[in-house]
Parts: sequence; C-alpha cells; structure tokens
Amino acid sequence: MKKAVAKAAAFLLLQPMHTTISILGCGWLGLPLAEKLISDGYTVKGSTTSAEKLPLLNAKGIDAYQIQLTPEPQGNLAALLSADILLIDIPPKAGRFGEAFHPDQVQAVVQAVRQSPVRRVLYISSTSVYPELNREVTEEDVIRVEQSAAPALVQAEQLVQSLTPEQQTTILRCGGLMGYDRIPAKYIAGKTVDSGAVPVNYIHRDDAVGIITAVIKQQLTGVFNVVAPEHPTREEIYRRSCADFGYALPMFIESDKFIPYKIVSSKKLSEVTSYKFRYPNPLDFYYNKI
Repeated sequence: MKKAVAKAAAFLLLQPMHTTISILGCGWLGLPLAEKLISDGYTVKGSTTSAEKLPLLNAKGIDAYQIQLTPEPQGNLAALLSADILLIDIPPKAGRFGEAFHPDQVQAVVQAVRQSPVRRVLYISSTSVYPELNREVTEEDVIRVEQSAAPALVQAEQLVQSLTPEQQTTILRCGGLMGYDRIPAKYIAGKTVDSGAVPVNYIHRDDAVGIITAVIKQQLTGVFNVVAPEHPTREEIYRRSCADFGYALPMFIESDKFIPYKIVSSKKLSEVTSYKFRYPNPLDFYYNKI
C-alpha cells in the first residue's frame, strides 16, 4: 500500500512536459489522440501492428513500435511500457478469434504493466457492453460480466481494474465512433432498415479525443460512458447522411415487432469533467466531403 501511495504522489507532481503517454493502438482514434497530446506538451509513444505505418507515426512525433498481441505480445512491449500513462485502444476481434481472445490480449498487457513504471492505465471499451434495456442506461447497469451483452469486454475491463491500487485505472465506454470518413450513409445505402425508430449512441471522434484528453489531465479514475448527449433515431441519421452525401436512401420498413433499444447516458462524464461537446447532436457531426 505504501508503494502505491508513493507512486500516486509522484504522479500528481508530474507536469505534461514531463509525462510520457503510451498508446497501444495508434489507429483511427489513437493516432489523432496522439497528435493532440503531443500538441499539449506530452511525450507520446505509440504502437501499430503494421511495419509500413511506423514512418507515419514517427513523422508525427510519435516514438513508434510495431507490436502485435496474438494474444502474446510480439515486439518490444517493455519499451512501449516505459511510460507514465498507458492507453489501451485495441479492437476486440471476437468474431474472428473467439470470445476469449481479447481478454487474453488484455491479460498479457496487464501482466507486463505490473512489471513496468506505468502509473496509470486507461482502457477504451464500448457501450456494446450494455444490453437493450429499453430505457436510459448508466455505468451502474453493467458492473458484472453476467449483466453484459458483451461479456468479453467486461472481462477485459475487470482485468485492467485488477491493477489497482498499484496503478490508477480508468474505463471509457465509447459509443459508436463516427466522423470524418466514417459516414453512416456508406454502410446502409440502398439496404433495408427495420430499426429506424431506434435511438443512436454515437460519439464524434473529435469529442472522443477531447474527452480522453480531459480525463487524462484531470486524472479521473473509474468507469465513464463516452457518448454524445443527444440521441436522434437511426432513420433521422440515415436520411440526413444520404442527403448530405448523395447516397441512395435505404428502404425503411415499419416492423410489427418491438425493436429493443438503449439510450446510453453521458451525464456522469459531463458532471465530473464539465466537458463541452463540440458535436452534442449526431445529426450535426462533421464528416469529410467525398
């Protein structure tokens, strides 16, 4: 316990320019996050599974490493973990490798973290952990594996949380990440949609980057939903997106069956960070013009 307190006290004294943040997974979210953190004065290390991407990361000022989790680490994970803060942002890939694969990946990382100087770990999870309860859901609705619609993700969350008290831990359950080249219309153009009345739980990438940065700076621990506060329906989103980008509208079918849903609350996050969303309404998300 004394060791944990000493680590925490030392961490509190660190200023951004003296803090090294490692991002395990510099992908669609991790790369712009790394750029933001560098602009804020942090030293950033980052990993990619592709050797071809290393020059890009290095050119952006990231100390880059090629690391794969198969689920055992392949590459110099110890060098990546020579840092103050670790952010884990790797896709679960459960469908391809099975439900146990992602928890095994996270377990391997957690074991390595225990032998590292890392003082704090943030894990990017997903709102897919919540079942469709036909109401607003909060962080308290899924605490145990058996409560979840995505048990493997909750297992991974719990593995990260097992690092306490030696390391501070934060779980960020992100909604559907959208923006830039992730345009809703691309995925449904000309298809049939029977769940148009279901509300969406989206977050724009710019807000995800801003929120993660705020959580790091405020040294918040715990579990937080990272979702835009407004929840238009899928039909509203698809109609707007198709109109804006010239895609063929899907065929909307009114189903006689009740379509279950969930509205993921971001109130806890907003209350503790006072973060002001750039895009509170998914109907107003910024996308790259084609």
